[in-house]
Amino acid sequence: MLWLWPFAVTFVVSGFGMAGSLLGRDELVTWDMVNRSTGQILATLQNVDAVHGTYYLLMHMWVGIFGDSVVSMRLPTVLAVSAAASVVGLIGNRLFGYRAGILAGLLFAFVPAVSRYGQEARSYALVVLAVALATLLLLRVLDKPSGLWRWAAYSLALTFVGLLHLIALSVVLAHACMLAAHARQNRSLWWKSALALMAVGACVTPVALLGRSQVQRQLWWVPKPGGWDLLSLLHDVCASTLCAGALIALALFARSPRRAPLFLCGAWALLPAVLVWAASQGAVSYYRQVYVLFTLPAWVLLAGAGLARVCRSWKATAALLAALAVLALPDQKQMRQPFEHDVPVPLDYAAAAEVIASGYRPGDAVIYDRANTWKLDGGVQYYLPSDLKMRDVFLARTPAEINELYPLQCSVPVQCLKDERRIWLVTQGTDFPFNALDPGESMALQSRYTVSMSRPVTGMTVSLLVRGGGRDSRQKS
Repeated sequence: MLWLWPFAVTFVVSGFGMAGSLLGRDELVTWDMVNRSTGQILATLQNVDAVHGTYYLLMHMWVGIFGDSVVSMRLPTVLAVSAAASVVGLIGNRLFGYRAGILAGLLFAFVPAVSRYGQEARSYALVVLAVALATLLLLRVLDKPSGLWRWAAYSLALTFVGLLHLIALSVVLAHACMLAAHARQNRSLWWKSALALMAVGACVTPVALLGRSQVQRQLWWVPKPGGWDLLSLLHDVCASTLCAGALIALALFARSPRRAPLFLCGAWALLPAVLVWAASQGAVSYYRQVYVLFTLPAWVLLAGAGLARVCRSWKATAALLAALAVLALPDQKQMRQPFEHDVPVPLDYAAAAEVIASGYRPGDAVIYDRANTWKLDGGVQYYLPSDLKMRDVFLARTPAEINELYPLQCSVPVQCLKDERRIWLVTQGTDFPFNALDPGESMALQSRYTVSMSRPVTGMTVSLLVRGGGRDSRQKS
């Protein structure tokens, strides 16, 4: 079956080693959000991350059924990229024929970025699936423009795209080009497509307005892209120089008796990225390679068509696919490194949690460095045993309590200290642990505690503070 082989191969490739890398900071945000109540999630979205709200709500239901293990958190995205590969195969069959379709689906499976984001508990894999599905439904609409249910299905899929990630709606530019080209023969497409897009716009406008009000807060750190960023787009989207080069080379051989297939794939591959790049030249940059990951299916569709044309026999095709898979192995291996989801600042939350768990005694408390890093506390808490509970000394209110992503710290640290004899201190880096803290917190601690033990792990240091004495110890173990 056309859809089965791409699904199965993508599931095996992207599912392999899915629990091997630690949860990244963004995944820890997902974990935090989905473990809140529905009311708390909706309240938080009023303040931050509205553009990811649909994903959080879907994952909230998933985690409620299947739990929040690493495999459970990442399985939906593995399934999403696998389903996307099937949809790519179906689109390829419609545009270029059966052989090109199945080859496009298989090529999609071997792209390292598919494994990278197929193994991440964020919305981007679902966005790729939603865009591919919307494009397939658009082709069905063009087969029979009078079909009301086809228009409804297309509008629903496109709405889902916008609710998952607003930037992905830039694919509408490619869809509009395709609709306009067909409207020359069928003028009813003008008003039908206008009604469909207006319905989509009405559904996503509330999220767009809310997201717009939060954009400075969420994207302030994204740099403005230059010309080279646009030229190197496919390299960044594939997460592999080799795969990008192979897709471009094969795409150059793509041919079709009709202009429409090449026109659609070309517009899908290029126009959204150019639009996002141009929009990022203003006060806010929206240009990150993962935000335009949904253009990847267009590239593999062209490459699949090119491969079907270059290699006439299945034996030659299989040999070429096997060679590409082998050559991509180093990049595939890189996608599964322990800290790949926290590049470029790796933090070994699991090792830090193990240090604490092995030395824990009832009554111990904990302090996390929240001045220098984000989600260090959540990362360590995720990997600690669920029954190991410690008072977070300088935590005034949790993010869930204030409907935010960040906690509220104690304003007068000395007043938040109680009579704990031992406190675990988790800081980023390997400097003397007190140096990583806010000056007020550092002074409060140094007046009552000394460092009994300090153990570095990748990216951070776990120290044990014991009550008594006013002199700082710099002992390492």
